[in-house]
Parts: sequence; C-alpha cells; structure tokens
Amino acid sequence: MKKLVYLLAAALLFSCNSKEKNTAEDKKETAQPEELRTDLYGSWVGDFIIAERDATKSEKERYRNTINIIIKKITSKEVIGQSIVAGNNRPLTGVMTKRGNTYHFTLKEPGDDKNDGVFNFDVVNDTIISGMWKAYNTKKEVTKRKFELVKKEFKYDPNVMLPNEDLYVDYENPKEEEISHVEGEENEEENYGSTLYRMASQDIFKINSSTQKLEESDIKNLKKLDLEILRNTIYARHGLSFKTRTVRQFFDGVEWYIPISTNVEDKLTKIEQQNIVLLKRFEKYAEDNYDTFGR
Repeated sequence: MKKLVYLLAAALLFSCNSKEKNTAEDKKETAQPEELRTDLYGSWVGDFIIAERDATKSEKERYRNTINIIIKKITSKEVIGQSIVAGNNRPLTGVMTKRGNTYHFTLKEPGDDKNDGVFNFDVVNDTIISGMWKAYNTKKEVTKRKFELVKKEFKYDPNVMLPNEDLYVDYENPKEEEISHVEGEENEEENYGSTLYRMASQDIFKINSSTQKLEESDIKNLKKLDLEILRNTIYARHGLSFKTRTVRQFFDGVEWYIPISTNVEDKLTKIEQQNIVLLKRFEKYAEDNYDTFGR
C-alpha cells in the first residue's frame, strides 16, 4: 500500500514539474522582443522629390509630393511602419541597424501595388530622416525619389488657413488659346499660341469652410477654383492624402498639412459635411476666368 502511495506522489510531482517546465517554455516563446528607440515613433513628414525620371515617358508624376513615413514599432528583429503619399497608404516592414551613432532603416512596401518600392534612410541627430526610395518596377516613369523628413505631430485644427503669401494658380490644367495680333505698317495679322491658367481669388483666405456655416450668398459669386479649394481645405485640415495632382499642388508644401489617411469621412464635423454638400453643388455651375502666369 505504501509503495502505491509513493508511486502516486512521484507521478504527481513529475506531472507538476513537467507543467511548470512547459509553462516556462511557452512564456519564453511568446515573450515579445523589447521595443527600441520608441522616441522615433510617429510621423516623419517632408518633400518626396524625384531623383530619377525616365525622360522618354510623358511627365505624369509631380516633381514634389508631401510624404509621411509613420514608424509604429522597432525591435531588434523588425520595424513596422506605414507610408502615406499621393493618395496611397502602404504598410512598411523591415529592419533597423546601427552604424556608429547612425541608425539605418530598410523598409519595404508589400509589392502588390504598381507604385510600391523600398525605403532606405538614416536617422540623423535624432531629428531628421534622410534617404532614398526605389521603385520595384524599373519601367515606371519615376524609379527613384529622395526625401528629408522631420518629425511632426498631427493635430486637427479647424482654424488653420492656406498661407496668403503666394498666388494659387492651377498649373495642372492649362488651356491653350490662339491669339491674333495685328502689327506693322501693313497691318499684318500674326497668330500665336498662349497658355492660360485658372487662378483663385482672395476669398479663399477670407472664408473658413470648417468653422463657418456657409450660406448660398457667401459663395454664389465665387470662381469654380475657389469652391474647389475651400472644399478640399476641409479635407486637408483632417490630413487627407490627396490622389489628384490638381489638389496636391495647393497643399503639398503647406507647413501645417500632414497627410495621415486616405479616408477621413468619419472625422468631418457636421458643419464641414454641410459645407461640402453646398460647395459641390455650386461647383457644378461655377465658371473660371483664365489668365497667363509664369511658373
């Protein structure tokens, strides 16, 4: 009888030890790697500039876009992030290595989109990201872009406005016009072509379409371009990454603009939603004046 009790006790002890060992091994396997350089987490924003373009192809891609590289997680094994530029929102995965006092990152987009590529960059003095992007598709019009980014924190501010130091001209949609000119003693008529562009009025600096409930009387005399800019400024304040070149030309380079998403519909306030509906309705019937402007 005593032998049986001893055997049962030994079996129970062995079972407990095995469970403890397995539990310890399971915890070891499921333990997450320590996160590194969490101070680098967040949005890094700046100009995404063409470094290599195929001159044999028509120029469809803008020379400069605003890009946001978001770093979400860094461990010794992997880096997880996100790239947002020109209406594209792409996941990034890769690695970080240390070279002296410099941290080097190689982050890759998935490759299942025609615009995907790989980012290689260094963190300089913990305040600047400087590097190069290379497209997977070597037959693209633009195969390389360079960038220098600084860390910025996005915060929705309904009061920010477009800076009024410059003219807002739609250089992406010019209109060609033939002009006749009579000169000389023989009154000879000469015909020559002229390129005309749409230009926004000063009203885009006076009307805040995020805070002011617009009435028909506020916008009935505005140009079509004015209406388009007022509507898209709402989206820009929420950090929408614009797909079309026509819109990007007005917001890329604006200090407060940070692209953080390709869909911000659920972020719009009630006033903004109502104003967007009104502005779009008037855009259908509004016209524009064209004039000549240097680039």
